[in-house]
Amino acid sequence: MTTQLPRPVGRQKEVLCLPASGHTVVLGTAGSGKTTLAIHRAVYLANPATDHAGRTLLVTFNRCLVAYLEALGGRLGQVDVRNYHRFARGYLDRRGKMGWGSICDADLMETCCKQAVQAVKSAGVSNPVLDRPIEFLMEEFRWLAQNGIRTLDDYLEADDVGRAGSRLLAADRSVAFSVYESYVSVRNASGKPYDWDDLAQTVLSEFESDTNGRLYKHVIIDEGQDFSPVMLRSLAAAIPTDGSLTFFGDMAQQIYGNKISWRTAGLSVNNQDVWRFEENYRNTKQIAQLALAIAQTPYYRGVADLVAPKAPAADGPPPALVEFNSEAEEMRFVAERAQKLAETGTVAVLFRDRDIEKQLPRLVSVPATRLHRELTTWPSGPGLFYGTYHSAKGLEFDSVFVPFSSSARLPHPPDVVAFGSDESAARDVKLLYVAVTRARSNLVLTYSGTPTPLLPVGPGLLQRSRR
Repeated sequence: MTTQLPRPVGRQKEVLCLPASGHTVVLGTAGSGKTTLAIHRAVYLANPATDHAGRTLLVTFNRCLVAYLEALGGRLGQVDVRNYHRFARGYLDRRGKMGWGSICDADLMETCCKQAVQAVKSAGVSNPVLDRPIEFLMEEFRWLAQNGIRTLDDYLEADDVGRAGSRLLAADRSVAFSVYESYVSVRNASGKPYDWDDLAQTVLSEFESDTNGRLYKHVIIDEGQDFSPVMLRSLAAAIPTDGSLTFFGDMAQQIYGNKISWRTAGLSVNNQDVWRFEENYRNTKQIAQLALAIAQTPYYRGVADLVAPKAPAADGPPPALVEFNSEAEEMRFVAERAQKLAETGTVAVLFRDRDIEKQLPRLVSVPATRLHRELTTWPSGPGLFYGTYHSAKGLEFDSVFVPFSSSARLPHPPDVVAFGSDESAARDVKLLYVAVTRARSNLVLTYSGTPTPLLPVGPGLLQRSRR
C-alpha cells in the first residue's frame, strides 16, 4: 500500500518548479519536508507533459530509505529510486567494469588492512601510525577514497577538509599511504577491485571518458549530506549538459560524510542561490527544542551550512529521560511501552549498533520490522520498527524510544579507543540528533548509570524520572 505523500506547502512550491537545468542546493532542518519535496521534484522533472521531461534518478544513501521513498511515492513513472551503490554498480556493469563479487565488504577490508600493516612492518618501516587501531587506518583510507586522493603528492598537499580533527601529521602520511597502497594490492589479489568507498572514483572516471548519451536527464539527491565529494561529482557527471542536479541535505544529520561539504564537490551553485528551509513540519516544538539544543553543543562547532529550525506550532509532551537500575530493566520497559503504542501508531526503537538491537524482538509478542539495508517493502499502517540510528535516517515515526543513552554507551567506546574522545563524541552527537528528530510527537530516552554527556540537560528540555 502507498503511503499518502504530503503536498508541498509555502516556499516548497517554489523549489519544486525551479529551472530544470543546472545545479540546485536545498538545505533544510530536520522535518522540513526535504524527502517529500525530493519526490515531488523528481516527478515534476520526469513529467512527460513538459518540455523538460526526461528519465530521472532519485538517489539516496540508505537502502532502507529507498523502500520508504517508494512507499511514499507510489507509481513514479519515469523516476528510478536507487541508493547510490546500486546506481554505481549498475553503471559499471554496463561499462563492463563490474564482475560478480567485485566489492570488498567491511570485514574483508579489515583483514586486508591488517595484512597491509604487517607487510609494511616486514619491509622494515617503523612508525607510530602502524600501531594505531586498525579502525583508525580504515577510516583514513575511506577519507582518501571519498576525496578522490590517489597519489602521495595529493595526500601530502591535502588539507583536513572532512575530518573532525587533524588526525595525521604530514610526516606520517607517507607511511599511511604506503599501507594504503599495500591494502589495495592485497585487496586486488583477493579478487576485489573495489571497496564501497572507492567505487565512486571509478564511476567518475568512467563518466569522464564515456561519450555515450546519458541514461538520466535529471538527478535528485536525498540525504545528500552523507554523500562524499567523489559521489557527488560522479552524479553531476551522470547528466547531460541540459540536465539538472538537485541536492537536498541537512548538515546537522551528517553521519557519514564527517564534515564534508557539498561545496568541496564542485557543484555550480552560488551561495545566494542556495535554498534554506527552516520550518519544521514533523516534530512537536518540545522535540524540536531538544534537537536544536543538541545542534548547538560544542560538538557541532565547525560544521558548515547548518540551518537552525523555527519552532513548530505543534504541541506535545516534553521528551522523557528515564533512569533505570540496569539495562535489562530498560529493555523490558521499552519493549512493553513500544508494543503498546504500536497498536495505534508507528513506533521505532533505535540503537547505537547492531549488536544490541537484537534484544528487542525477544521481548515483544508482535511482529517488529527491522530497519536494515535489505528491506524492500515498507509496511503500511501502525506498527513496531527497530534498528540502528544509521538505519533510521530520513524516516519518521509517531513515537521513538532511544534506550541505552548512557555515558557507558555514548560516545561509542570502540570509537573512543580508535579516534579519541572528542572525535567520537562529534560523530555520535549527530547520530543522537538523527534519532531524536525521527519522532513526530513522543520521544523517550532511557539510561542506567549516568546519562550520556552528549545530551543537553538545560531547563525545560527533558522530563526526567526514575523507575
